[in-house]
Amino acid sequence: MPDLLLELRSEEIPARMQRKAAGDLKKLVTDALVERGLTYEGAREYWTPRRLTLDIRGLNARSADVREEKKGPRTDANEKAIEGFLRGAGLNDISEAQVVSDPKKGDFYIAIINKPGRPAEEIIAEVMPGIIRSFPWPKSMRSGPASMPKGSSYAGIEGKGSESLRWVRPLQSIVCLFGPEHDETQVIPFVIDGIVAGNVTYGHRFHAPGPITVRRFEDYVSSLEKAKVILDAERRKDIILHDAKDLAFANGLELVEDEGLLEEVSGLVEWPQVLMGTFEEDYLQIPAEIIRLTIKTNQKCFVTRSQGAEEGLSNRFILISNIEASDGGKEIIHGNGKVVRARLSDARHFWNRDQGNLPDLETLKDSAAKFGLDLKKPLDQRMAKLDALNVTFHAKLGTQGRRVARIRKLAKALAPVVGADADLVDRAVVLAKADLRTEAVGEFPELQGLMGRKYATLQGENESVAAAIEDHYKPQGPSDRLPADKVAITVALADKLDTLVGFWAIDEKPTGSKDPFALRRAALGVVRILLEKNVRLPLLKAVSHAWVNTFDRFIEIDANYVIWPFQHDSNGILTPVVDPLFNLQPPNKIDETPVVVQPKSVKLDTYQPVTFLYSVQNKGNFGFVESLEISPRGDELTKENSLLNGDANLLSFFHDRLKVYLRDLGARYDLIDAVLTPESDDLLMIARRVEALTAFITGEDGRNLLAGAKRATQLLAAEEKKGTVVADGVSKELLKLDAEKALYAAIKTASADAAKAVAGEDFRSAMQALSTLRAPVDKFFEDVLVNDEDAAIRANRLALLKAIREATGTVADFSKITG
Repeated sequence: MPDLLLELRSEEIPARMQRKAAGDLKKLVTDALVERGLTYEGAREYWTPRRLTLDIRGLNARSADVREEKKGPRTDANEKAIEGFLRGAGLNDISEAQVVSDPKKGDFYIAIINKPGRPAEEIIAEVMPGIIRSFPWPKSMRSGPASMPKGSSYAGIEGKGSESLRWVRPLQSIVCLFGPEHDETQVIPFVIDGIVAGNVTYGHRFHAPGPITVRRFEDYVSSLEKAKVILDAERRKDIILHDAKDLAFANGLELVEDEGLLEEVSGLVEWPQVLMGTFEEDYLQIPAEIIRLTIKTNQKCFVTRSQGAEEGLSNRFILISNIEASDGGKEIIHGNGKVVRARLSDARHFWNRDQGNLPDLETLKDSAAKFGLDLKKPLDQRMAKLDALNVTFHAKLGTQGRRVARIRKLAKALAPVVGADADLVDRAVVLAKADLRTEAVGEFPELQGLMGRKYATLQGENESVAAAIEDHYKPQGPSDRLPADKVAITVALADKLDTLVGFWAIDEKPTGSKDPFALRRAALGVVRILLEKNVRLPLLKAVSHAWVNTFDRFIEIDANYVIWPFQHDSNGILTPVVDPLFNLQPPNKIDETPVVVQPKSVKLDTYQPVTFLYSVQNKGNFGFVESLEISPRGDELTKENSLLNGDANLLSFFHDRLKVYLRDLGARYDLIDAVLTPESDDLLMIARRVEALTAFITGEDGRNLLAGAKRATQLLAAEEKKGTVVADGVSKELLKLDAEKALYAAIKTASADAAKAVAGEDFRSAMQALSTLRAPVDKFFEDVLVNDEDAAIRANRLALLKAIREATGTVADFSKITG
């Protein structure tokens, strides 16, 4: 069967775009061919910095003939309906249609439309121009004579203006060949802005720039390799990696591998040549992370270290050239070395400046007092500067300084829950964002946290504080490590909960695949920390506390405006929120008792605070309420929101992340749903229940009890739906048969034992207690007719089924379990 070879050669394509572009080309071409009736055996895409290539094997020589039946109107339909049918079917006269009889619908017309197949060459030539013109490059440009304004021309090519081809870089040539594996192939001719598809490509820009005539994929690959072009990107990566390792080993070193850099570098060269450069050892005083990023970011080079060393770097680096230099690469090494030294000199300057004093310490005293900072210490100075500059975290959530203040309050509340030292937690929070004002992080944002830890260690901070500064950002993905120290765990939880509650409060939730603030990652991080570090945290309480702290963004720090959350108490009276778990008390900003204003629209429940704004004017030594108003900024938070209400509330968002996490660990979705309720906020207990339920259900007793419990629940639900009377409780006097008496006794014992075990968080014992119901339930359904003719007995037996549902419900909703 014939094969198709397509090459689109251009100026250098950015490395970050190459892999996806090649995949897009494969999908667009194969989808277009299949849509037009051609099938193929296999397809593979390739790419280099200057070309995208597609190899399709076993493509049909022509599309199949197609026979379609188009149903028309009844034979007695009006003339307009018949004319419309003829136009749609492409018939000249109704005599060309066939009449089909249907016993129910009567006689009606059908048109038999035969579409002959088309040669593959014709289809390929038809689809290629459209695919190339509409190619989905993230960024593209117009170039060449065709990009000239309409009406102008050059070298016989007419200008098309805005209608000319847009490509990532100027497109230079197209190869499009089709034919059998062993016979002669033919060029599929089509033209794109004066570029005619042919059978000629070009090799390496410097080593073999001349034309190369190709016939099919095999000689295309071999001809390119002779012309110093390795087509397969994975092979280029393999060559780079192995040659770099060998060169490092030969010099008594080992390569510090970097998959991202390897992917990028393989997209910068067509003929990789591995070389080694050096820099002065004095630069090794700079932290290894800064050296690595400086060399990686600016020169796309790899770093090395001594063989067997886990930390530290050597003063040798690995660079990848695209030229096989006649001098063995000496000039290339020299040039790269000059740039590396210049960049490392800048990095050393950043590193040294970050350890010195800021020039404007007098202006930072207010910020230092606010956060308890010591302006003799460099990192404290940077935190004070961050606050004093009012650096914005988010337009609707205030500055970084206010965010740190919120996290500080929440972390203080979480510290005893986690078991962390409150003073160390407070110090860690205060310094956690300080490195955002360091020059090293300004140059390399990916070092935030890590540099903070280094600077904290240098100024003598407690080891737990320093670790928390780095680790509070973790985990940053499902495979990233978790913070280990309790101080770091506390700060990480506070940071993530503040982020989630804040963005929920301003209605910036993830939608579909869009999650610009990485809220799914933050929620998954909370889930992983709670479960893997065995932290018992009631999320509703924590979210409520973070929600209260969010209002700090809307408090004017003067005597005129104060915001505080209120709730309805048991008597329906609005009272200030006071949370004993987190020691949450109303602020003491005014002396007079505030007058409360009902907000515009807020759903109230046990945990959702309500905000109010009242205005106070100072008169001498006391204050009194002069006017009442709602702040426009306050409205952003007093609108009805879904923090803890509705289908998209924050707790359900945590539940979704928990489900993803547990399913990845192998938990069954139905068992998770059976344990989870909309109010479940102790994620660790949910996970333990799922674990216990899984072990129980996989055993024989569990499977049999599940069948009996589901039968009882389904029968009860059916009777309730019909309106059958169910007794409020089981009456011993109405239990007539031994089987129902035995079941009632077993339920009482099992319910008590299960409830006691659940209260003690011993879920396996709770399951074991319920397993004693297996035999009585089976015997009940064997010997007892639930729908007895006596209404009282029937109601009593239905109450017994209800008791089964309630007993099993202490650990899970068995009706949600499949099987």
